[in-house]
Amino acid sequence: MLTRAAQQGARQALADVGLEGKHAALDIRDLRSLLDCVRFVRRTAVQTTVHLITTGLILALLAGIALKLRIFGSGG
Repeated sequence: MLTRAAQQGARQALADVGLEGKHAALDIRDLRSLLDCVRFVRRTAVQTTVHLITTGLILALLAGIALKLRIFGSGG
């Protein structure tokens, strides 16, 4: 009796969130796929941001070195 009640409760919970019927498994797979895509996009965005910041810092250091060594003109 407890097993039947638990199964009925689980079915009701899934129905409450709109995951009922024949397509419930497909919907859950789609949701998992969507979450994987979101995680991938987030990770790629973080990697791109770190790459841009690192490149900017290296370029700033190179520009500072070039100015310090007066590579571009007399510098005053």
